[in-house]
Amino acid sequence: MPKNRREPTLPRPRPRPRPHKALTGIYTVDPAHSTIGLSVRHAMITNVRGRFTDFEGLLRLDGSHPTRSQAYVSVRTDSLDTSVLDRDAHVVGPDFLDCALYPLMTFRSSGIVHTGDDRFRVSGELMIKGVELPVGIDLRFGGAGRDLNGKHRVGFEGSATLRRSDWGLTWNTALETGGVLLSDTVRLTLGISAVRLDRAQTG
Repeated sequence: MPKNRREPTLPRPRPRPRPHKALTGIYTVDPAHSTIGLSVRHAMITNVRGRFTDFEGLLRLDGSHPTRSQAYVSVRTDSLDTSVLDRDAHVVGPDFLDCALYPLMTFRSSGIVHTGDDRFRVSGELMIKGVELPVGIDLRFGGAGRDLNGKHRVGFEGSATLRRSDWGLTWNTALETGGVLLSDTVRLTLGISAVRLDRAQTG
């Protein structure tokens, strides 16, 4: 008798994002309820964190086909706050962001891939100090609803890991114990709350 042969296993189809038709529209990022932060390893022993306090953004959401959505965000580089004034002045100065010559840092999405449940991978171009390079942001849809003013809001959380030297942010100094003061790796974190514009505002 011939042995039973196992049928080949077909790959499971990638799950499609759940449609949210009610979310379709144009949204503006609400800075008062959003955060754009960063963290970098300092002295090879701990992380220093900061956040930008002045930014704006526009989201074009397609609730029926979420992967067709688009995003644009601009950040004023002189708005970085790490809770230490001298450190802030150094980071926004010529050694790093050079806010006098490059007042804005921008991100423009170029594609979105659904990675499971309410999670997405957003690809786009991040411009820092006039250098525009591709980055990927891991994003999670946090929910939607109406706020106390009756405005329709959506929320997202995300993160991305960058090498600052790719954008020419190479300043560093050696430690007496070995190693360097700052890591090349920077982690960006996003907490976004956006408000949908009505038709009169969108023209």
